[in-house]
Amino acid sequence: MNAASVPAQHNPRWGGLGPRVISALALAVPVIAAVYFGPPWFTALIILAAAIMGWEWVRMCRAQPLWMIIGAIYIALPCGALIWLRGTDDAGMLTVAWLFAVVWSADIGAFMAGRTLGGPKLAPRISPKKTWSGFIGGVTLAAAVASGAALIWEGGDVITLALWGLIIAVASQIGDLIESAAKRHFNVKDSSNLIPGHGGVLDRVDALVLAAVALAALKLTLGRAALPWL
Repeated sequence: MNAASVPAQHNPRWGGLGPRVISALALAVPVIAAVYFGPPWFTALIILAAAIMGWEWVRMCRAQPLWMIIGAIYIALPCGALIWLRGTDDAGMLTVAWLFAVVWSADIGAFMAGRTLGGPKLAPRISPKKTWSGFIGGVTLAAAVASGAALIWEGGDVITLALWGLIIAVASQIGDLIESAAKRHFNVKDSSNLIPGHGGVLDRVDALVLAAVALAALKLTLGRAALPWL
C-alpha cells in the first residue's frame, strides 16, 4: 500500500489536517462578516487580534526589551495597514477581500503542493517543513486567484492583477518565514494554543502580516493602477 492510498487521518503527510480545516472555517465566518460590514466591526476585530498578538509576543519572547519594540512594530504596522485599507467604502471592502483571498490561496496552495510533492526544503534552518514545491504552488494559486478579479471588474488587467497577486503571495510566504524564525529563536513551537491545528493568532496571521503592508505600499504608490476598483 503506497502513501497515496492511506486515508488522510492515518497518513503523516496530512496529519492535523482535520483540526486545521475546522479552525480555519470557524474563523473565516466572523472575519468575512467583519470585512463586509466594515467599521466599527472590522476595526474592533483588528484591535482584538492585535491585543491577542501582543500577549502572544510577550509570552513568546519573555519580555526582553529590544524584542518588545520589534514586536510592537511587527504588530502595529499590518494592523494599521488593514484598518486603512478597509476604510469605510465598498472599494475598501473589495480591497481587503481580495487581499484575504490571495493570502488564503497562497497558504492553501503551499500546503497542498508541499504535502503532495515534497522535495527540496525552502529554508530548512528556519522552517524545516517548508519546501520549494510548496512555495511555487502557493504563489501560482495566489496569482491565479488574484487575476480572477479582472474577470469581474471592468478595467482590470489579468496580467497586472496576477503580478500584484504574485508580489502579495511572496510577501505572505516571507512573513510566514519571519514568524517561524522568531519562534525558532525563542525555541517555541507555537505562539500559543488558542487555535486548534494552528497554534496562536500570530501563527494564523503570519502570512497576512507582511502581505497587508505590501498591499498598502502598492495602494499608496500606484492606486487604481494596482487595483481597478479603487
